[in-house]
Amino acid sequence: MNPLFLLAGTVVLAAVIVDLLWTTLWVDGGSGPLSGRLTTGVWHGLRRVTDNYPRALSLAGPIILALTLAMWIGLIWLGWTLLFAGGTTALADSQTGDPATWAGRLYYVAYTMFTSGNGDYTPTSSVWELVSSFTTATGMAFVTLGVSYVLSVLGAVSEKRAFASDVTGLGERSEAFVRTSWTGDVAPSDYDSETDGRRPDGGRAGEAQNPFSGLELPLESLASQLSLLAEQHKSYPILHYYHSEQAMQASAVAVPILDDALTLFRHGVPADEQLDPTLVENARTSVDSYLETLDTAFIDPAEEVPPEPELERLREEGIPTVSDEEFDAALAELSDRRRKLLGVVRADAWEWPPAK
Repeated sequence: MNPLFLLAGTVVLAAVIVDLLWTTLWVDGGSGPLSGRLTTGVWHGLRRVTDNYPRALSLAGPIILALTLAMWIGLIWLGWTLLFAGGTTALADSQTGDPATWAGRLYYVAYTMFTSGNGDYTPTSSVWELVSSFTTATGMAFVTLGVSYVLSVLGAVSEKRAFASDVTGLGERSEAFVRTSWTGDVAPSDYDSETDGRRPDGGRAGEAQNPFSGLELPLESLASQLSLLAEQHKSYPILHYYHSEQAMQASAVAVPILDDALTLFRHGVPADEQLDPTLVENARTSVDSYLETLDTAFIDPAEEVPPEPELERLREEGIPTVSDEEFDAALAELSDRRRKLLGVVRADAWEWPPAK
């Protein structure tokens, strides 16, 4: 018996099983120690090699996912091979009775992991027969779990891009987002007898209408989508590394646009013109949940604060705003939050402002 091989095999198997279960089943745990380091290493390596070329970086997610699955399978395979090598004669050639070589052990473990074996090699005792059974069980169970993880990640990627498209469809800058939702005032005298005096939005003539009321349903939907996206990023940190070729489909671009737009709604517009504060805070909470996922993806805040939204762009459209001094004071209190958002943008190889 070779205790060194037995120990090495046990350590390898324990490490890969912990990493696999950590990554696939522990929702709040992020990536496991092995897969997390593989993910960040591949991502940073691709960024250096490709000089942040969007087309090449769009391959990062599929490459990382494939390498993660291959790492899990390969380490399980290696671990069982080392364990069989730890026995004096754990496996023997079924025809000649000779002890299995390293090639034979690798061959036997591969067959046993994915099938019930082909009979070329056989365990030499009941203990190794039991070990062979565990080899089959772990192989089938963990490979199936890994494939299920891959399918879940791919589904989340589609939802991530749908959210980004919904946000950037309303505006590719935070100021454009606000301008798109501005409807202006409706005069109280706009009475229509055929609709009993109701305005198109369901209110009655004479009632005050918020000039941003048309955004209420879309904003509620975006907040719900982002909350789901945040939970998916907690479960699958690899989502941070699924880079889109176009900024309009990148959540790392969309989230800062949305949050800066919420800042404009909350601090850039006078109180009597603001969107429903409850909706704004609800959407803000969804952004908070998304920012909480950055630690699991090893994304750090930027050292500096990003450029602030430009109130002048709103004034050009006739949208009332607070003074520059009042807005600057509000932004100063949000500097830590905005540095995190800038970190998100840069970690995904984009520039601020995210889109022009």
